[in-house]
Amino acid sequence: MYRYFIPSQYVRKVYDISPEMLLEQNVTGIITDLDNTLVEWDRADATPMLIEWLKGMKDAGIQVVIVSNNNELRVKSFADPLGIPFIFQARKPMGRAFRKALAIMHVKRENVVVIGDQMLTDIFGGNLNKFHTILVLPVAQSDGFFTRFNRMVERRIMKKLKQKGQLTWEEEN
Repeated sequence: MYRYFIPSQYVRKVYDISPEMLLEQNVTGIITDLDNTLVEWDRADATPMLIEWLKGMKDAGIQVVIVSNNNELRVKSFADPLGIPFIFQARKPMGRAFRKALAIMHVKRENVVVIGDQMLTDIFGGNLNKFHTILVLPVAQSDGFFTRFNRMVERRIMKKLKQKGQLTWEEEN
């Protein structure tokens, strides 16, 4: 069961993921979380650095779909100015939103990565649905109410993975 919480890859931030790196892996689609993955959970708009990162992906022919458990107003107001398709109230780790994102992109599952900052939603959901998963460090040190609970559970999972020798990256404090 714990294997579903282990990401295929681990990076510090989304900016460590380059179009070249993804294209080498035949990736042409990204399903990404929003809050604390792309920007802080309480930041309304994309940063200039994120806009440049997204442009680099688009220029390389890599599609991006935001899949968030947050509400429509939050996700729409962030994604619409960027021209990025999105799915709100995704109910991750459930598979429906992941399948819907695939349909939006018209890309095969093996050509898509799931990027997120939470093991319980993004990584678990991505792994259950047989995607290559990339765990990033949370952008902000603070979280919303439900995410704080998830982080507590994640710390227990990480402790168990470390005990089993399955934690393949250094924990960040």
